[in-house]
Amino acid sequence: MKNKKVLWIILGVLDVAVVGFLFVIHVIMLANVIGKSPAQVYDMTQEPGLIGYLAGHLTVYGLCFVLPLFLILAANIVGLVLYLRKNLNKKGKVRASDLSDEEREALKRELLQDLQKEEK
Repeated sequence: MKNKKVLWIILGVLDVAVVGFLFVIHVIMLANVIGKSPAQVYDMTQEPGLIGYLAGHLTVYGLCFVLPLFLILAANIVGLVLYLRKNLNKKGKVRASDLSDEEREALKRELLQDLQKEEK
């Protein structure tokens, strides 16, 4: 059980790191491509580096950077829905034995006040 919690934490950190990396690449691509003419974009493709390569090979950019980001987003949404369904269905009932003496007295006072209001 303890190892399972560590694995979920590692998976969460890895998820954040991958999404962060992909998001940074998207922002850099948008900053370099939007507002430029096709000739300027072509000149950028001739430069060495990742951004120049991705600007020249849009299929690689789409398959290696855009598609994984959407898949991770879908997986995160499905995981969140499943987590919420699992935890929201667990309604822990509070028992009188679980309450402290002060909480019991406060509950008794509230119940008496409610009963007195209903009688009037």
